[in-house]
Amino acid sequence: MSVGNLIWIFFLLTMMQPVLSRKLLELARQRALRNLETARGTKVIAMVHRQETMSFFGFPVLRYINIEDSEEILRAIKMTEPDTPIDLILHTPGGLVLASTQIAHALSNRKAPVTVFVPHFAMSGGTLIALSASQIVMDENAVLGPVDPQIGEFPAASILRVIEQKNRNDIDDKTLILADVAEKAIVQLTHSIERLLKKRMDPEKANELASILASGHFTHDYPLTYEELKTFNLPVSTNVPEDVYLFMRLFPQAKQTVPSVSYIPFPTPPGRSREGR
Repeated sequence: MSVGNLIWIFFLLTMMQPVLSRKLLELARQRALRNLETARGTKVIAMVHRQETMSFFGFPVLRYINIEDSEEILRAIKMTEPDTPIDLILHTPGGLVLASTQIAHALSNRKAPVTVFVPHFAMSGGTLIALSASQIVMDENAVLGPVDPQIGEFPAASILRVIEQKNRNDIDDKTLILADVAEKAIVQLTHSIERLLKKRMDPEKANELASILASGHFTHDYPLTYEELKTFNLPVSTNVPEDVYLFMRLFPQAKQTVPSVSYIPFPTPPGRSREGR
């Protein structure tokens, strides 16, 4: 075999390696979901958004909740028997309000229990989806977040505050239009959250919590911890199954040239001193 042929074979194997690796990873994820379904007797759906890298150019791609996600989850829900409980593994920075609301609405209409697992974080639209669940099971260090609407690059509540603090004659037409949209967005999203929460809690408490989460009481990236969520009387617990963590390990972050975090991936033996004896 000539050197040229060897080079072509090496080139083809190099091109196929990412495809084969992705396929093997997808099969491993399917096995993990099947194991979790068998162990819990539920239909398991996962929505995991990680930073990914385009295979050829290596550019980072940030993922979020979009219409394609809502279509797939709605399809999975429709394929599930009405009496079968659903487990949703949720790991997302948020995304489109339309897509998140569709998913939350479909889950809240289920007759059987719906459990949302949050192993790390589910912000913004992810929190909206979590609020539709019968039970939110999160890691003790995981967080949810506020669901206040964002108009372009600005929080809707902050746009309205500009209108309150300045004379309308000194405000340009674009800002006034944004303020009108912002007001409607807050009212609409508050109403959506109220509908979800009233199925799980007292209507008065549901109205209060919906206002806190949607009206800009917090900054949009404020982390709502398990302890704080408990004070809201939400159905939260920290009993995340080990299989959920194992499943999340099948979603590695995009590789960097120099890793920013380093550790030995084994438990420290009990009784070992700080000096390493």
